[in-house]
Amino acid sequence: MLWLPVAEPDLTVGPTVLITGRVLAVAAGHPLAERGSASLEDLADNHVADFGPDAPAYWVDAMVPLRTPLGRRVPRGPRARTLHEILSLVAAGRCVHPLGEIAARYNRPPGIVFLPVHDAPPLRFALTWRSATDDPALHALARTAAGLGPVTLAP
Repeated sequence: MLWLPVAEPDLTVGPTVLITGRVLAVAAGHPLAERGSASLEDLADNHVADFGPDAPAYWVDAMVPLRTPLGRRVPRGPRARTLHEILSLVAAGRCVHPLGEIAARYNRPPGIVFLPVHDAPPLRFALTWRSATDDPALHALARTAAGLGPVTLAP
């Protein structure tokens, strides 16, 4: 399951199965931690994790924009490739990082506060598979998921 968008031509994006809000992970001692919520503009005042050159640019921009809605640059660094690396950097106070609310729901490391990002668009997660796959069970799962519709997580 991947969040949208997906632009690789060898992948098929099936039905959306989850819609969730976004949160900003900050160290418990960070000045934003006491505010209770964050905005996309807050990203320009802090560093966010850099996914490095191997992450598709369109994917990174969908999760962590290069600029805020007012056009301010969002500084990148330090480098992280996994969710656990991001959370470690956030807990150490080296960066803040936007995530899907579902990440906060299932990851509660000490020293991190997750703030709802009130002006960020929701994330949409969809079933995604290799386009060359011709598996009747997979297609049946996709039809069932489409018929049920997506689950929306409330913050």
